[in-house]
Amino acid sequence: MSDTGVTALLAAWTDGDRGALEQLVPLVYSDLRRIAARRIRSENRGHTLSATALVHECYMRLVDQRSARWQNRAQFFAIASEQMRRILVDHARKRRAHKRDGGVQITLDEGVASAPARELDLLALDGALTELQSLDDRSAKVVEMRFFGGLSIEEAAFALGISHATVEREWASARAWLFRRLQGATPV
Repeated sequence: MSDTGVTALLAAWTDGDRGALEQLVPLVYSDLRRIAARRIRSENRGHTLSATALVHECYMRLVDQRSARWQNRAQFFAIASEQMRRILVDHARKRRAHKRDGGVQITLDEGVASAPARELDLLALDGALTELQSLDDRSAKVVEMRFFGGLSIEEAAFALGISHATVEREWASARAWLFRRLQGATPV
């Protein structure tokens, strides 16, 4: 189905049509599953949350958003990105509370770059991203959409209502800031 069809179903769902939600889920599930699988692959081998569980938890949180005014497919996936980030961070906090050994490791690489990945602590990334959000909310949203949501430059630009070039600049700048903040590493 086209983006327009997904947007129409989102609008109907916003207006209270539960049937629209039932039609929407199969259309967005594979994209959500792909995003979740990418996130889970970047976790340590001992990670206990599956991609399917991440999608289902994300779905439950999205359905529970009573006040959401769904505008379009890009906005839906932007919000799904935010929810996946929160789920992964909550999961990492729970695991850290049990293990107390440095937490879950992830790779700060959206899968586009071919350079070797660097591992970062998910909780440290969340803290740095929260700090970035207080300094530059839009750059933090770009990171959230690209890294946690797997949105392309074009999709993030559409969701934020800004140009492709602006997203590229903010993505590069935010990645460099996060690498310096977290590891003092050179961006890949």
